[in-house]
Amino acid sequence: FYHVYNRGNNRRTIFFNEKNYVFFLQKIRVQLSPFAEIIAYCLMPNHFHFLLRANEAGLTERNSFGGKPMQELAYRIGILLSSYSQAINNQNRSTGSLFQQKTRAKILSEADFEQCFHYIHQNPAVAHIVKKLDDWPYSSYLDYTGLREGTLCNRKIFYSLTGIGSEQIRQRTLEKIDEKILEKLL
Repeated sequence: FYHVYNRGNNRRTIFFNEKNYVFFLQKIRVQLSPFAEIIAYCLMPNHFHFLLRANEAGLTERNSFGGKPMQELAYRIGILLSSYSQAINNQNRSTGSLFQQKTRAKILSEADFEQCFHYIHQNPAVAHIVKKLDDWPYSSYLDYTGLREGTLCNRKIFYSLTGIGSEQIRQRTLEKIDEKILEKLL
């Protein structure tokens, strides 16, 4: 399992309107779904988080642009961010890097898996973008709590590993995550 995240270069906005969020989610489906199970996500105005489980195809190695071997999933994340950046630069008539140069991918233990899931979903409330997590449409939280029937995430994996249901998800997502655990997630 991986916690994958990145933010806008110099902490700048990366999603400027609803169409940008939807476009990015469509790109995730095309670029990442064949190479990883998407367990959870949250798109914020200036950053994103994914909780992924790489599949066999995602773990295969390929040559990168410099000839160094890299995992297919890492390559696909690069394609996702590059193509999204090009689209946003065209939209905004801008140039240059949209994202910070280094996308982070933290390998998670099973012990940290559930905490990362809740951390990802807490982002809109912690950033004071919404008062209730039910009000943020760019996260898989709505799918896990039964408020939407999204198909991007493989909810079966989460449920089978944790054994918790939607009401427990609501409760646990609202709990504060211990600082020591948080350090392991980032």
